[in-house]
Order: sequence, then structure tokens, then C-alpha cells
Amino acid sequence: MTAAALPPLLRPRALRPGDLVVIAALSGPLPPAHEPHVERAVVVLERMGFRVRRAPLLEAGRCHWWSAATPAEIAGELNGLLRDPEVRAIVASDGGQTALGYLDLIDVEAIKADPKPILGYSDISLLHLVLHARTGLVGFHADMAVPGFGGNWQTAPVARQVELERLYAGLLTGTEPIGALPASPSWECWRPGRVEGRLIGGVINRIVLAQATPFALPLERFDGAVLFWEEMGGLASYVWSYLQVMRHCGILDRISGMVVGVPREIGGLEPGASPTLAEIVLDVLGDRDIPVLGNVEFGHAGPNLPLPVGIRVGLDARQRTLSLLEPAVAPHPTTGPAGGAP
Repeated sequence: MTAAALPPLLRPRALRPGDLVVIAALSGPLPPAHEPHVERAVVVLERMGFRVRRAPLLEAGRCHWWSAATPAEIAGELNGLLRDPEVRAIVASDGGQTALGYLDLIDVEAIKADPKPILGYSDISLLHLVLHARTGLVGFHADMAVPGFGGNWQTAPVARQVELERLYAGLLTGTEPIGALPASPSWECWRPGRVEGRLIGGVINRIVLAQATPFALPLERFDGAVLFWEEMGGLASYVWSYLQVMRHCGILDRISGMVVGVPREIGGLEPGASPTLAEIVLDVLGDRDIPVLGNVEFGHAGPNLPLPVGIRVGLDARQRTLSLLEPAVAPHPTTGPAGGAP
């Protein structure tokens, strides 16, 4: 795919109060012990003003190996949701190890005809990256039902829960830029600088895996981008290796900035260990003079700040700010069912 062939940005249609949001098993199964998490997630989404429904495959105890169902079954259900005009957004129940099995089965024409927000992280990063590459769709690297809305959100301070609910609702319904995301003292400047660029990223291992498929993002899509990534599990050396892959394929030579999420359960990054995650990142970047903001709250480490893939952002690492400069959703068209970039 050449730069001229890159699809334009495709924003989903803005949600309205009372719109239907469906929680779907897009990857891993729902263990019976996590059924209460789904119920709590429904309450959170309803507080945001939406109607909520569960997709049929989201059934406690249903599984096929490590997945909620076979890849073909998951793709079939997802395609049905994409084609259903009543469904206005899709929230993944959890991550897992299944998206690679159905990337080639997704109805991309349905997405182009009626783009909808798909929310999730972890394995769902693959969907965001691949669908952005194929259709230009803005993907919502954001919390899911089980580990997020029904899990980590419940243990956060009440003020933080209220802040996140307003942020998510505003991102899904508002057609004006959000502006600065709520920062916290945990954010760290690993290399100073100020840039603007389009957000591209996800779980770092999924970024690398996506680039190994026929649906990879063209390298031109990384030109001037702000690369965001996070990781859970594995070893610190794996993270170093993934960054080296991105160096070899030219991604690190094209981006204008980097935002790194809070790591979780990565062997070798325990307190006091060497090297630190910042040292790993700066080692691979070498003399590339780009700003790097680290330890930002998105991904597996807790309640997620939503990061819309493809949206232009402003990054000031020294001031420790990250601002969404464009809306993630489009105004309702005067005719037809589809959204899109104005």
C-alpha cells in the first residue's frame, strides 16, 4: 500500500444518549467468576447514558480452547454487530489470544458503510491497528468490560471514576476536541520535547505482530506519528527486542514522539532492577531526538485513559501533557447511516 493509497481517517458517528452499546467476547472467554464484572460494567455504561446489551457469545463458562469461541464464530458475531444499524458501539469483554485468527474474516465494507467505536486494549490492539490500516477507522484503545469498567474502575477513588466516566462519555458523544487528558504525578519525562502527530499504537507485542501480517500498517502511516505502547507479562528483554524490531523496520525513524504506558508484571523491571524501562527505551532510540513521556495510565496497569488511534495529539514531554487535538467521533450526517471524517 502506497502513501497515496492510505485510507483517509474514518471517524465513527457520535453516540447519543440512549444509543445501544454491545459488550462482546472478541477474544478470550468469560470465566464464571468474572460474571459480576460484566454486570458492573453494564452499570458504568448505563451511567454514561447508553443502553447496554450482551452479545450471545458472552456467556459465562463458554470457551473454545483459550477463546470464547472459534475464530469464525467470533468473526461472525462481530460482523453481525457491525452490520446492525441499532448497534452504535462495541465494547470488548476482555483481551486474550484470538484476534489473529479472524483478522481476515472481518467485514471491512460494513465498517466503511457504518463505522462504530470499538473499545478495548490488549489483544484488541490488533483490531484497532488492522482496521485502521484497512479502513482508516479510529480505534478506541480504552477500557474493556471485565478488567476495566467492571474491575479496575471499581477500586479507583470515586473522584477518579467520575472523571473517567465524563471523559469516556465526552469522547464517544462529543464532536469537539477533548484537549488535555487528565495527568497524574506518575507521568515522567524520559526525553523532553514538544510535537504534534497522529496517535498510533497499542500493546507493543501486538504492534509487532500486526506488522507481520498482510494487514500491516504501511510505514507511511508512522510518518510524524506519536507512537504509544504498553506491555504486560514477559521479560524486560522482550520489550527491548520488540523495540529493536521497530527500529529495524524503520518505524522509530519515522515517528515524532513516544508515549509509554505503565508496565505490568514484566520480569526484570522490579523496583531497583537495572535497566529501567526508561533506560531500555532510550537505549534503542539512540540519538533519535524525539520526546518520550513515560508511565502514563493506559493499558493493563489500571483504569485506562482512552487513546483514539489515528487522532491528532499534542505531546509535551517536559510539561508532561498529552492533548487530544481532534474529536474521535464525527457529527451525525444529514443523510445516510454512516459517520466518517468531515
